[in-house]
Amino acid sequence: MIQRFADWLVYGLFCLDPASHLGRAVNFFFYDSIKILLLLFLISVVMGIVNAYFPVERLRHYLVTRRLYGFQYFFAALFGAVTPFCSCSSIPLFIGFVQGGIPLSVTLSFLITSPLVNEVAVAMFLGAFGVRATAIYVVSGLFLGTLGGFLLGRLSLERYLSPWVRELQGSADRRTEAWNDVRLPFVKRLPEILRQAWRIVRGVVLYVLIGIGIGAAMHGFVPENFFERFMGAENWYAVPLAVICAVPMYANAAGIVPVVQVFVAKGIPLGTAIAFMMGVVGLSLPEATMLKKVMTWPLIGIFFGVMTLFFIISGYLFNMLL
Repeated sequence: MIQRFADWLVYGLFCLDPASHLGRAVNFFFYDSIKILLLLFLISVVMGIVNAYFPVERLRHYLVTRRLYGFQYFFAALFGAVTPFCSCSSIPLFIGFVQGGIPLSVTLSFLITSPLVNEVAVAMFLGAFGVRATAIYVVSGLFLGTLGGFLLGRLSLERYLSPWVRELQGSADRRTEAWNDVRLPFVKRLPEILRQAWRIVRGVVLYVLIGIGIGAAMHGFVPENFFERFMGAENWYAVPLAVICAVPMYANAAGIVPVVQVFVAKGIPLGTAIAFMMGVVGLSLPEATMLKKVMTWPLIGIFFGVMTLFFIISGYLFNMLL
């Protein structure tokens, strides 16, 4: 429905050419803006209900105090793998986790894996590259999410969360305590839950629109064959260059798999192409812009730096194994 509305608005009402760079960019902007803002609002409502009725404090205490031997990161990465979100669409759920008091390192495992692995991309990858390559891709995505959350958790990065998120956490805790003292029926709690969800959307809408605007420009105006001549097998620097060049672009995993297939058909090594794909779906300027409302720049820099290093190492390993 959202895509049909965006098509009607851009190609029908605005009369833009669907084949033009401008038409594709504007269509992408309206579609993704509506989708992500709706997703953010709905997830905020769900997390508000969870905070009101379920013992999030107990879950947070359990994750912080129990020795789970790293399995909390694996389960977060696995949950990310089964959610069909791109990097920007994952951020609303990430905000909900942080607001609910789930440890930052665990939520980062989700944020890493969610855009990298999803069922649609896996099905397309299986059809394009076979079982062996798909298995390596899925296992590596889960491993990166688990390892990334574990390593980032050792750095105690909570101090780099933005004041806005800390305020959300405090208000959520105060609201939960008040509701635990007075058992209000759901119909009386719902208005406050909706108001809180709207406050969250209103707080990040500018960052969402700026981020999607950057992504739309890249989506509409950067040609798919722009990077091909730099990523050939003869270039030792092809893998790091592929990851770095991928950051300005923006697409979900399902959207980038056909591009990867074209790259491989034109002689680019599969590992280099997968590293490019990971950079596109796992790191992007739109994602960084949207995360700025949640994280400070030092935390964004640490997150992007660690993931860039992971993707580069993975690209070289893929080229060795595939």
